[in-house]
Amino acid sequence: MAYKLSPSSLSLLKDCPRCFWLHFRKGIKRPEHVFPSLPAGMDRIFKKHFDSFGERGLLPPELKQLKKLHPFEDKELLSVWRNNLKGIHWMDKEGNLFRGAVDSILQTGKKLVVVDCKTRGFDLKKDTHENYRDQMDIYNWLLRKNGYETEDYSLLLFYYPDKVNENGDVLFRHKLVRIETSTNNAERLFQEAIETLQGEMPESSTNCNYCKWAKDSFLLH
Repeated sequence: MAYKLSPSSLSLLKDCPRCFWLHFRKGIKRPEHVFPSLPAGMDRIFKKHFDSFGERGLLPPELKQLKKLHPFEDKELLSVWRNNLKGIHWMDKEGNLFRGAVDSILQTGKKLVVVDCKTRGFDLKKDTHENYRDQMDIYNWLLRKNGYETEDYSLLLFYYPDKVNENGDVLFRHKLVRIETSTNNAERLFQEAIETLQGEMPESSTNCNYCKWAKDSFLLH
């Protein structure tokens, strides 16, 4: 049996191997939360913002310190890579498909640099960027699997609210964080995912509230 995986899939594996296994092997998914529409709306305007400068061969002001980088030249390909239903994809010889959609791509010479925009409610903590290391590793890995050269780092652009001005407009601040990437880590995560799915149902994580709820509910009945 072949599987279709994504960075969020591997996030689930890291969170709880049993929930991951049940999701793909048995079609038993965690209860869905109500997903706020604000992040999707912000994502949409970020892309338009980047494109408005990219069409002129420029970087947006948030990235003006990146003197050696410029917008990705292939606009049509970037549109595919941004599409959640297409994205950057790669299939192994067993037919397992891995796919991820990026926010934007910059380049320096022939090498590509992934840029991912994040919206959060507060200023960054010292280790906030660490929550996205696997995701950025995977993007770089997928690009290299498709024959593209990438730098050994990616860029995280964080936006967070600062204040409301007299007109009622919400003003945001931004911070750019460079994060070193490892395609070896992405390869390891992919192999771990496949091995988990090919094996017997694993133990749940000790801190998985979903598995705890399921266990407690069973005992109550």
